[in-house]
Amino acid sequence: MARVLLINGGSEGHINPTLGVVQELIRRGEEVVYFTMEPFRDRVEPTGADVITYDAGKFIEALSAGKVSPWSLNPWGQVAGLLRTADIVIPSFLEQTKGKQFDYIIHDSKFGCGHLIAQTLDLPAINSCTSFAFQRNNFDHFQDHLSRRFTEDMNELAQQEFQQQVTHVQAKYNVRVESTYEVFFNPAPLTLVYTSKHFQPDGESFDESYKFVGPSVASRSHGQFDFSHVDLDNLIYISLGTVAGQAIDFYKLCFEAFATTKYTVILSIGRQTQIEELGDIPANFAVYNYVPQLEVLQHAKVFITHGGMNSTSEGLYYGVPLIVIPQQSIDQPVIARRVAEIGAGIHLNQEDLMAGELREATRQVLEDPSFKQVCMDVRDSFREAGGYDRAVEEIFAFKQSLGITK
Repeated sequence: MARVLLINGGSEGHINPTLGVVQELIRRGEEVVYFTMEPFRDRVEPTGADVITYDAGKFIEALSAGKVSPWSLNPWGQVAGLLRTADIVIPSFLEQTKGKQFDYIIHDSKFGCGHLIAQTLDLPAINSCTSFAFQRNNFDHFQDHLSRRFTEDMNELAQQEFQQQVTHVQAKYNVRVESTYEVFFNPAPLTLVYTSKHFQPDGESFDESYKFVGPSVASRSHGQFDFSHVDLDNLIYISLGTVAGQAIDFYKLCFEAFATTKYTVILSIGRQTQIEELGDIPANFAVYNYVPQLEVLQHAKVFITHGGMNSTSEGLYYGVPLIVIPQQSIDQPVIARRVAEIGAGIHLNQEDLMAGELREATRQVLEDPSFKQVCMDVRDSFREAGGYDRAVEEIFAFKQSLGITK
């Protein structure tokens, strides 16, 4: 039995794909210590992992403390913010694991402290990539493209903050930070990518250190959902994700788009919006703060989504065509463009979106069989990739290559 350290940030999109992997590692005899934010303890503990946590409030405060906020999507501001969190995450981790030895680490690709802790402990590392993978040259181009949205002064200020944080982290923790790519994508000798080569842009260009294992879709039991009131032949599912802020105007736009249609609409609004705030709800809508998404997607005919990788992958895993309306994120527009590029759905911009435009896009996706066929092809590529079983096979092969025999 080897002892595995899995370190992750705090969002369902990054946590959920690892849960099946953790369960399978434990079933095959590994001991897993899972280090994440305290609010996700209840999500991870049922896997059987030993959960240790860091303070989510202090993490977010450190992430956003700079002069150029990471929420502005300035790429230099984002990497500087990730490095600032080291002073919250690393001391907490070292204190809670004092005296424990680990055999290898699995760290999230978007959580800069994972790569730093791997260096601190001198551990073999595996990168858990829950969005599209980026190679160094593509990331440099992408960073340059994003930087053009900001003034020269803002980019210069953010770069200065990044360099200050690099100097601080290297001196305090005896690690090396050689590039923004390293902070943003945490490269490692093995990278598990939770999609297929078919869906990954330029999938065939990646070398054998990248293993495209497909979505790690594990059952998430939340009780039986009542479909007795739902017309399953005309079901639209709408969700902007569990971490979405208030989007009341968008939800009301959906009311306007579909209230007088034949569709039944299940709308999941997240926990930051109260149902009462929406006013009069059309008779053909069922509105919830939370629904068991995997269960609903097995019946939905179209999925209107923000384009998070987790939600997008789950929709495609069940062959559901997509309407993708990105929110404020670096990943989501990239994913939306990919969905449209391969013909698995339609990409809409939320700014100036009209009810008629949303209704027409939905009609097009439902009535044109090519969308469904593309989604079924992607679904097949996901399932053939192997999911969490394949991920664990790759982890064990990596262990063997390093001579880890526990």
